[in-house]
Amino acid sequence: MRPSKVIYDRAYSAIAEADVSDFDFDEIFKDTTWFHFSGITPALSNKAAVLTEEALKAAKRHGVTVSVDLNYRKNLWTPEKAQKVMTNLMQYVDVCIGNEEDAELTLGFKPGNTDVTTGELELEGYKNIFKQMVEKFNFKYVISSLRESYSASDNGWSACIYDGNEFYHSKKYDIRIVDRVGGGYSFASGFIYGLISGKDFKDALEFGVAASALKHTIHGDFNMVSVDEVENLLQGDASGRVQR
Repeated sequence: MRPSKVIYDRAYSAIAEADVSDFDFDEIFKDTTWFHFSGITPALSNKAAVLTEEALKAAKRHGVTVSVDLNYRKNLWTPEKAQKVMTNLMQYVDVCIGNEEDAELTLGFKPGNTDVTTGELELEGYKNIFKQMVEKFNFKYVISSLRESYSASDNGWSACIYDGNEFYHSKKYDIRIVDRVGGGYSFASGFIYGLISGKDFKDALEFGVAASALKHTIHGDFNMVSVDEVENLLQGDASGRVQR
């Protein structure tokens, strides 16, 4: 019943104070295929917002695929400020990751019935909001993790994706939570890994969901599992038997 609580102490940190001139983006993006950023970074300061856009411009000059995890954080900025900054940045984005609350507070989209706090999913609401997002920003993929909160300790965990034509909902895992912090980043990184390694978007989504489900069993922010462990879960091995 006790929720996780995050305290942000980012004022005057290196990234909040960084200047565009501190980075050689043309060198950074040389031979690069993918750039991922979070909505937390431009929320840290006006300088960080400018820096984020310059990085995105350089990424697109070099033909780099850009993804974003919207990650609205009420302790960092208001919905009004978030929408002003993030709506502008979406012109550079190919893959957008975020739940229905992120889409509303960060980009101003009004979701339908997408409330997962009851432990039930209404996928039509996600289809509707995903279509709105693709129509406005021409994203290649829109993705959301789906957390069904049965209690603070037990959740249903899945995800959905829309590619402009097809809507797909992944397998659901019923998970007993050790630590949920970092679950979203594990999902995003797993999905990105899946695409980069040659999986189609459905299999990449399944990989991201499985990787993140395993992360929920680990203390701390970082996902310490291997690719083989994720693949084993994808093949149906959730026994938890000791591997010798």
